[in-house]
Amino acid sequence: MSEHPVPQDTARILVVDDDPTVAEVVTGYLVRAGFTVDHAADGPDALRRAGERWPDLVVLDLMLPGLDGLEVCRRLRSAGPVPVIMLTARGDEEHRITGLEVGADDYVTKPFSPRELVLRVASVLRRSRAAAPAAPRAVLRARDLTLDPATRRATRGGTELPLTLREFDLLAYFMEHPRTAHAREDLMRRVWGWDFGDLSTVTVHVRRLRAKIEDDPARPSLIRTVWGVGYAFEPDRTEDPGA
Repeated sequence: MSEHPVPQDTARILVVDDDPTVAEVVTGYLVRAGFTVDHAADGPDALRRAGERWPDLVVLDLMLPGLDGLEVCRRLRSAGPVPVIMLTARGDEEHRITGLEVGADDYVTKPFSPRELVLRVASVLRRSRAAAPAAPRAVLRARDLTLDPATRRATRGGTELPLTLREFDLLAYFMEHPRTAHAREDLMRRVWGWDFGDLSTVTVHVRRLRAKIEDDPARPSLIRTVWGVGYAFEPDRTEDPGA
């Protein structure tokens, strides 16, 4: 598994899945990729294990006994920041989108390639552990928004915004590239680092971001929909009559 870009320091991954075969395969691939792995077979056990030793990332099955994956994700995110990759059944779009809405950073559909999952884990961890670059990026400002890429802190009117990992990266990208129409495919490449994937992931994150930074998310003025293209960040626009 040396082809996978794994962080040098060992990350602790909590795998939550009640299927022993899936859990064994996922755990085996992650261990061989250099991660330390803990396993929980249900929701309550996952919360208990996370409380005993907070993980660096959680691989979380959506359908679990005791507590489902959505509720586990909600409780984990209320306890502290932790990246979450959800495992969902193929075609279960409603639950998958709900998973993204409650704060999952990524998802993988079953049946899946264990190697792909390892790549997704490494990708999410890299972003969650992003430190200030050698040449620090400037603090970004637009209207009442302030975003500091070095500290990964964003505020609106002086109040810190509760952004997930991907929401922060998406807002940073928008603020660094204002007044430009971005296709969803381009956003997926630039923000998620994926050359392929379900574009509804971008749509859901834009909707969640609008709910946190717009005065009226139903009539957004900051993140404008460019019909037939994608989205544009408009820091100078005061109203949006059609998006």
